[in-house]
Amino acid sequence: MEEDAVFKALADRTRRHLLDALFARDGQTLTELESDLDMTRFSVSKHLRQLEEAGLVVAVRSGRKKLHYLNPVPIRLIHDRWIDKFTEQQISALTELKKDLES
Repeated sequence: MEEDAVFKALADRTRRHLLDALFARDGQTLTELESDLDMTRFSVSKHLRQLEEAGLVVAVRSGRKKLHYLNPVPIRLIHDRWIDKFTEQQISALTELKKDLES
């Protein structure tokens, strides 16, 4: 299931850091992404591959460079399925409380 791959990818601190870096500045190369991590290029590459397999990162060749872009859609789908349904009750309760207090 695609959600499992997304949850697995998000479970790792390094991969979350890479997603944060791409959120801050999209379209980075492996060299740019590895510059502020204390690990080998090969390790960062493995993390990026897992993010790509989960659909969270899209890599595009531009000449000799391979640029990595954040794809927020899988995270949004998880948000819509798993988070929205739990917050809806709280929002409804607050709306009802507001109505009660105003009347």
